[in-house]
Amino acid sequence: MLGRLRITWPSGSQLLISALIAGLGWVSGQALSQVDQDLRVMYTEYTLGAADLAHISADVMRYRNTIIRALEAPNKKEFERITESLPYQRARIQHAIDRYAAASLRVSRSGRSEPRDLQAVRDSLDQYFSAASLTIQLLTQEWNAPSAKEAAELRRKAEIHAADNSGPKMIQVSLALDRLIETVADVAKDMRDEGTRTIRSTSAMLVGGSFFIALLNLFLARSPGSRLQAAPPPARHEKQEPTISPIAVPAESPSSVSRSD
Repeated sequence: MLGRLRITWPSGSQLLISALIAGLGWVSGQALSQVDQDLRVMYTEYTLGAADLAHISADVMRYRNTIIRALEAPNKKEFERITESLPYQRARIQHAIDRYAAASLRVSRSGRSEPRDLQAVRDSLDQYFSAASLTIQLLTQEWNAPSAKEAAELRRKAEIHAADNSGPKMIQVSLALDRLIETVADVAKDMRDEGTRTIRSTSAMLVGGSFFIALLNLFLARSPGSRLQAAPPPARHEKQEPTISPIAVPAESPSSVSRSD
């Protein structure tokens, strides 16, 4: 059965069409691969990143509530129990910020910059933590004050500092986080639009390339050379010699034979 199979070398038109199909497939594959990569980036760095930013906002509010509870602590033991979780909460917030900063930060078409807004969040957090630390320091001095009068003065300073300094800086942190979240949404929208344009251009290229290859195949199949090759060779007319038909001799009847006798 293998002997009946004939392997023929492809013609130039077949090689051209095959090369066009392979090139079209390769370009389409590269475009779709880029879209797939952008979708992964949008999920890992923007969907999860926005969730991390929301958690940072909640952790900062929790840190703020812990400071307020420390101001309302009835005794030193309760104050120490409340404030012992503050270093862990602060480390958690810093870790979330560092994890978000490790991702690829971008600038949107409208000019919103993730690096700039992230730095604004870092600066506002540093200012807030500095103010909150001073509040905790004043409260610690209050519980260790040698006299009730000095303790009352330290508590008054701690309450004023928490209201006039820590409160506005907490608002600055919230505003900086809101701006960063809006920037993240803006950058993610740009990536979505780029992916949509890539998919549309790839689809148009596939449709146009398919029609072009189909038309090219028809024109190459109907070229004069292919028609000449496909046409069967004309039959040769051989000269035929004239044939002489034998002359029929009439047979003699029996009556004439008997008469001659």
